[in-house]
Amino acid sequence: MIQNIKIHNHNFMLHPSGAVFWKEEAMLLIADVHLGKVAHFRKHGAAIPANAAYKNLERLTEISNYFQPKTICFLGDLFHSKLNEEWRDFEKWVEYTTAQIILISGNHDIIPKYLYEDLGVQVFDELTINNFYLTHHPTEVKGLFNFSGHIHPGIKMRGVGRQFLRLACFYKTVNSLILPAFGNFTGKHILKPSGKDEVFAIVEGEVICVSKN
Repeated sequence: MIQNIKIHNHNFMLHPSGAVFWKEEAMLLIADVHLGKVAHFRKHGAAIPANAAYKNLERLTEISNYFQPKTICFLGDLFHSKLNEEWRDFEKWVEYTTAQIILISGNHDIIPKYLYEDLGVQVFDELTINNFYLTHHPTEVKGLFNFSGHIHPGIKMRGVGRQFLRLACFYKTVNSLILPAFGNFTGKHILKPSGKDEVFAIVEGEVICVSKN
């Protein structure tokens, strides 16, 4: 189930994949895919199945086919490390998609900018559209609403008995929305919301508002 929210009279759809679709701009926002992380870990001896590397691109294809966006904007950390065998798969994916692709550089994005530009991918440090400020790190700018990633937000919920669940979430404050990490093997940073914050947890293929306000 998709959660629909409105910010500054614009409509946004929070998808269980961790992506956000901005209706008015026909733009798909995605944070922290960390392509190349599986190959990086396998190179250093981690016991991760080789096919795990394709799952992120498969999910990107599925979400793109679902929303048919004009633009896909990655909010940083598209790639986890330097070039590895997963770059070739990304090249094929870019060739397949019809959307304009934008990358907001993150701290892990160390692959040279010209390689992205050779694929037709536009690269920015930040981007402002209308009253919305797109960055990798959460950044407060007066008068603008910030979309970002980097944190890999999560929420701890009490389960049955004394069990606790750690769930990825969209974390919304008055002037910002932090997207969950899209990529697998990314982990979660557990946040403690204040009374004004809104938390939309991803639970079994659904996005559910779990905040009290």
